[in-house]
Amino acid sequence: MDSSIVPFGKPRGERADAVRNRELLLTTAREMIAEQGADKVTMDALADRAGLGKGTVFRRFGTRAGIFQALLDAAEHHFQEEVLFGPPPLGPGAGPEERLIAYGRARIDFLLDHHAIARAALDRSLPVPAGETNISRIHVRMLLTRTTAALPDHDTLALQLTAALEGPVLLYLTMSNAKTPPPPGPRRALADSWQTLVERLLRD
Repeated sequence: MDSSIVPFGKPRGERADAVRNRELLLTTAREMIAEQGADKVTMDALADRAGLGKGTVFRRFGTRAGIFQALLDAAEHHFQEEVLFGPPPLGPGAGPEERLIAYGRARIDFLLDHHAIARAALDRSLPVPAGETNISRIHVRMLLTRTTAALPDHDTLALQLTAALEGPVLLYLTMSNAKTPPPPGPRRALADSWQTLVERLLRD
């Protein structure tokens, strides 16, 4: 098991009824997205569909973006398990360069596969959070420290690599016409570009 990523978990001390309400709301939100699309999921609509008060939804998620952030966190949990315990090269068992390439390619696929939720989870009042995803930054830093390449400061390099990995995808998600994920060509180009960046960085 890697110790590079701290697993997600349920908030400590959460009441049983609060946990039930959270799971009900997340399940209901997933159903609404599958049936109607992410644009139809609002605080009022979610409360009505789940049979809960609007105040419960606000206390649980705070904002509409908070609903989608909670959904994205649940998907992140599964992605993290694949990184920690899954087969190589994404999971343990491969060399650091191979794992770094595999992580970037898988991360791009993850963000684009969840594009509707990720797009709705962005708070438009805040800057695009390129490079601020702790999961990626911590894992990338761990893999960099395990390479034999002569590298500068691992912390700043991990931050810059994370921005290079997730920044273009997040910028795409904020575009007004980004209602659907990019077709296979651009998706593959993003992954190939990440692999080229890592290979050239770690070249002796």
